[in-house]
Amino acid sequence: MDLLNTLVDKGLRRELPTREEALAVLATSDDELLDVVAAAGKVRRQWFGRRVKLNYLVNLKSGLCPEDCSYCSQRLGSKAEILKYTWLKPEEASQAAAAGVAGGAKRVCLVASGRGPTDRDVERVGRTIEAIKEQNEGIEVCACLGLLSDGQAEKLREAGADAYNHNLNTSEATYGQITKTHTYADRVDTVEKAHAAGLSACSGLIAGMGETDEDLVDVVFSLRELDADSVPVNFLIPFEGTPLAKEWNLTPQRCLRILAMARFVCPDVEVRLAGGREVHLRSLQPLALNIVNSIFLGDYLTSEGQAGQADLDMIADAGFEVEGAGTTTLPAHRSDAAAPAGGGCGSGGGASLCGSGAGAASDTDTDAAGCGSACGGCSGHAHAETAPVAAQPAQAEPGALRSDLVAVRRRGAGTDIAPNA
Repeated sequence: MDLLNTLVDKGLRRELPTREEALAVLATSDDELLDVVAAAGKVRRQWFGRRVKLNYLVNLKSGLCPEDCSYCSQRLGSKAEILKYTWLKPEEASQAAAAGVAGGAKRVCLVASGRGPTDRDVERVGRTIEAIKEQNEGIEVCACLGLLSDGQAEKLREAGADAYNHNLNTSEATYGQITKTHTYADRVDTVEKAHAAGLSACSGLIAGMGETDEDLVDVVFSLRELDADSVPVNFLIPFEGTPLAKEWNLTPQRCLRILAMARFVCPDVEVRLAGGREVHLRSLQPLALNIVNSIFLGDYLTSEGQAGQADLDMIADAGFEVEGAGTTTLPAHRSDAAAPAGGGCGSGGGASLCGSGAGAASDTDTDAAGCGSACGGCSGHAHAETAPVAAQPAQAEPGALRSDLVAVRRRGAGTDIAPNA
């Protein structure tokens, strides 16, 4: 296809596609899907080879958020039966992080529900960052705490944070339809504060909330304009007990097209497959590795992901390799430009990097304003605690509840049960 050849050429030159070209990717047919994946794969391999970066979420404070984000299981008024607990102690968070590091994670993403941190919260998270870095040499730490006030990004940087996640989630035009308690501009302001403080900016989106193709293109173009180093792509997990509980709008093919569009628009950044991948991509997850260069390992914030070992097996079986701690994630032209004293986003050795976004991660596991949104995820479901995602039926009927597809996280941080990393 002339379209795909053009997009590959532009991606190899780091040239921005036109909006029409980005929309055309989303409009391709299922017959053209493998061609789209192959084209995006050429761009991915140019900048990232066959490396896959692993990220690990630690939910520092779960539930009881005052924000009203429609997609989030931790939102004000949510009836999702998720874990609820207040701040983990630094040693508890460090122990939780160690499980992910042992599984091969290069970055730990620290997430807390809420509108945004107080200065006391920032000091608390700073002590947690110090504890994690003392126990795990070279690890990257990304904070995801919601809307930042003046000076807080600098304090996090001083405490050793390498990156900050705060997702835009959807287009500016439709943002008010999913959240009323803060604005799209508030989110942009927080990403800019992180950038200005020398933190690597991590910001992404949530697909599947009923948005149009134009909305998806708008938000990805905005992320490129913000110059985010990491772009987590979350796929909505419709929580029973939230306003979007019946929004089952995605197919595996649709998810792959969205990922490819993000790669063509952001060719040389860390595009992360985040929350909702197990639910919506299902058996096509390995194909997505040809497009993205980063995933979350194991569970998300409030929902369970597939077992960490299954993630590692999938990466190996698909012919990819886990990115090592000594490898710089981002291409040199980005990591060198982003590096403040001591290393920039993408620097090896953990000097600095981001990669999460929330997510009903957003992982999605997607989140509320305080979750930073899409750090891999606030998603979860109240009732399905046993059935493995991979064994579940295919696509849901529009408007149907799918309590069989998602399990609420009952292990790892905030529990006495070991994580599945």
